Order: sequence, then C-alpha cells, then structure tokens
Amino acid sequence: MSMGYQVTSDHQLARLLQIGIVLEEVVEARAYHHHEEMGDDSLDEEMGDDSLDEEIRDLLSHAAEESAEHRGRLEDIIDRLDVESIPFEEIEALVEAQYGQTKPEDFDGVLYDQLCNEETAYKFYDDVIKAVEASDAQFTIDREELLATLSEIRDEEADGVEEVTKIMEERE
Repeated sequence: MSMGYQVTSDHQLARLLQIGIVLEEVVEARAYHHHEEMGDDSLDEEMGDDSLDEEIRDLLSHAAEESAEHRGRLEDIIDRLDVESIPFEEIEALVEAQYGQTKPEDFDGVLYDQLCNEETAYKFYDDVIKAVEASDAQFTIDREELLATLSEIRDEEADGVEEVTKIMEERE
C-alpha cells in the first residue's frame, strides 16, 4: 500500500491503524493455520523431525504472538484518539481489497507465505510512518509517541523478514 499522502486527522489515523489491526489478524491466522498443518508436535518429536521444523514452528508461534501484541498496541492508540469507531466490516473489506489477493495456498510453502506476510506488514507500517511524518496535523495522541510505537512495530516486522529469510537460506 503506497500511501503517498499525509494523515490529516484522528479519523484518518484511526482508519489506518484499524487496517493494521486486520493485517495483524491475517498474519496471526495464517501462522496458526500453517502451524496446525505441520502436524502434532508430539508425533513429530517421536518421528525424529529435524531442528529446522521445530525452528519453523517456533517462528510461526512467535509471529502469532507478536501479531496479537501489535494489535493490542494499535488498539491502545485508537482508544486514545478522538474518533468514533469505524465498523469492522468496512475495514475488513478495505484490507481484503488491498491485501487479500493471495491466500496461504497460493505460496510455494509455509516460509514463502510467512515472508510475504512479514514484508506486507513491514511495508504497511513504513508507509503509515511516512504519511504521519509528512503531515503537520495535530492528533490527540502525542506524535512522537505514535511514531515511536509504529517504528517499533515496523522494526519487529523487519526482524521477522530477516528471520524467515535466514531459515529459507538454511533450507537451500
């Protein structure tokens, strides 16, 4: 999502943050989906699967937990903004239109799907940060605090991209 514009109001900021929440829900759902597809942990341990499969399970668990934590942080910001709630269905439709072209089964493996999810989230937060920085609007939340929170989330997504890439390289 290339924003190429400024965030000019609490309402617009809240809408963008709600899109981020839905994106995080997608990442979490896909991570859980892939984790379940990998099978029962105890059965895999009995069969002697290698440490990379455990590494992937850990990656997926961490991604799901991190997404839940990111959602909480975004919800906290929205709660502090002076806005009326935007219907979830409206935001979900926006996310589906922008990011819903791919499904987990469209990728050649769990790691490619996870990489796409991490990169999409990173790019989204990077674009939101740029749009806030380009704006001179006054928000009901402190701008520096907002940018610090969004930057931390973006950096965590970048770490996720690096971690998935590292595992992919190990598998080659």
